[in-house]
Amino acid sequence: MSRSPSFSVKPDLTIKPDLDSLSKWIHSFCIMRFDLEQGQILESSYPPDSLSQQEEIQVSFNSFPDSVSQKQNNSNRSSIHDCIFFFRFRTDNNNNNNNFLYGYVFNRQRHDERLKRGGEQKSVVILSHTPYSSVFRPLLQIIGPLYFDVGNKAIEHVAGFVSLWPPPIPGKLMELPIGNATLKVNLPPPHSLPLEKEGVLLYEESASSMAPLLPTNQSVPQGLFHDADLFGVYRGLLLQLWTLWELLLIGEPILIIAPTPPQCSEAVACLVSLVAPLFCSVDFRPYFTIHDPGFARLNSLREGEAFPPMVLGVTNLFFLKALRSMPHVVSVGTPSMSSNRMPFSSRSSATGRLSGGPELSLRKFSPANLLNAVKLRRDGPLCLMTEHKEALWTSYAAVTKPDTSVLNRLVDAGMSPRVEESMSVVNNEILRRHFLELTTNFLAPFGPYFQVNAPSDGSSPYVAPPPLPGFSADEFLSNLSARGVGKFLSKRMKSNWPDLYRRFLQGPNFVPWFQRRRAVAEQEQRRLWKLARMRTDMRLITCQMNELEAVDSFDAIEKYINEEVKLRESGGGGGADSEASFEKLKKDLQAVFSVLPRDMQELLLSNPQRASLLRDPSSELQ
Repeated sequence: MSRSPSFSVKPDLTIKPDLDSLSKWIHSFCIMRFDLEQGQILESSYPPDSLSQQEEIQVSFNSFPDSVSQKQNNSNRSSIHDCIFFFRFRTDNNNNNNNFLYGYVFNRQRHDERLKRGGEQKSVVILSHTPYSSVFRPLLQIIGPLYFDVGNKAIEHVAGFVSLWPPPIPGKLMELPIGNATLKVNLPPPHSLPLEKEGVLLYEESASSMAPLLPTNQSVPQGLFHDADLFGVYRGLLLQLWTLWELLLIGEPILIIAPTPPQCSEAVACLVSLVAPLFCSVDFRPYFTIHDPGFARLNSLREGEAFPPMVLGVTNLFFLKALRSMPHVVSVGTPSMSSNRMPFSSRSSATGRLSGGPELSLRKFSPANLLNAVKLRRDGPLCLMTEHKEALWTSYAAVTKPDTSVLNRLVDAGMSPRVEESMSVVNNEILRRHFLELTTNFLAPFGPYFQVNAPSDGSSPYVAPPPLPGFSADEFLSNLSARGVGKFLSKRMKSNWPDLYRRFLQGPNFVPWFQRRRAVAEQEQRRLWKLARMRTDMRLITCQMNELEAVDSFDAIEKYINEEVKLRESGGGGGADSEASFEKLKKDLQAVFSVLPRDMQELLLSNPQRASLLRDPSSELQ
């Protein structure tokens, strides 16, 4: 979406932002200025004082393109260059798991000989704890130009509209009004977002998200950055996508280098989106600079020490020397001047794919191609110091073979920009559908470990539900090797596919994903058993119980009543559903009580609280 021509700031329509509502979407807005004498400066932020000193430094250094990577055409006396990109960094917040901030940047470089030092550079930055690129990209396209038209009042004006938005609902299509425009955006699903607290689900996750099945509605995003231009960015490296998919799946460290911040941040976003619906636990940095505190730690690694699992997007060629032992290096994009203007995650633009750019990379074998590939491998990534080329340097031998049937369906639209834009959308859908299917089938063998059970008809819903199947990595690999990986993967993988599963189990993505899927399964099982308790007529079951079963059921029902009371006291209950559940539990308790021996009934009634539940059905526990 582009900025509406009629969008303007009208003082009589300015809305005073509600900061609590604003914080559900945006942490803060920042205006950054690059001063040739003082460096990067935070001119203003809204809300004020929302950043710590360390966070302010991080935002300052990440909000501007690396001077090393920029080559502007100064033939014009004056010119304006806009670009949009994003970054991610670790914050000082240790209170929850959501300890990253995403910065979405609208950068403007204005070259004018009449200005001091020949020009100026400013960035409008939206900071958020959420990776909602589908929201913040179009919002930047509105607020960026608007700020350069009317100044700081544009920030508070837009913040007012954002604070009127309903809270975000992950996985849903939302309509978000902004002035006289409306953003229609699909938010990423809950299972792709981090947990708010350790072991606590931030949003309600459906059991269907854990099932090893392809979604029926393909327009619904299944992971982060679902709108990233996968085909546009990796057009010159299509045959390498399957290798990159494996590397991210098993959590290998990857360095992505591109000529500009829009291209490198888009390339990282595309790579993360490849493993959907798997929750990506690898630390990814769409735009990483030498000023990031993490760089000092990486640069201090001794020879032979392994890099942590991460994906770094960089533009500064210095990284090629500083991190020369990085095992996997990807070079994407084109140094064409106009690539700076390309927005990240744009469905209508192909970041890194410009006029005169690389052709669809499905080259057939030839002696010349073989010699070029050998030379590229021999020279290594340092050859990028003299000339930018699209390539992948890795010693990793992929298990998954490129799917030629998918590649043959891709459309090469030639050089017509309008046709190419629409074809890029089609090609992205083809590629994304395939890798979604590939990842889903790869995760399918874990499905039995998330299998939930509901009470059988005629049985008591108050007995303890059976635990989920236990997991042993060795047993899993042994059983999988014996029965095979399934028709879909067996056609696309080499015979050493168990090695890929072994590395996945040992990598950083498996345990967080598996534990989260188990938590969702347990949550679903609790829901099914609660539903069974609401529907079951305990009078029909109690007549078949012996004394021991009746006592056990009484204790179990009383336990659920106490839990319901605690939920009410903590403010988590009290609604219509909670009231109905509470009344049903009391009736079930009375039904079981009626079949207990007389002496046991008298003993139970000696407790005043229990007696109030058993004698008066309309009363509540105090």
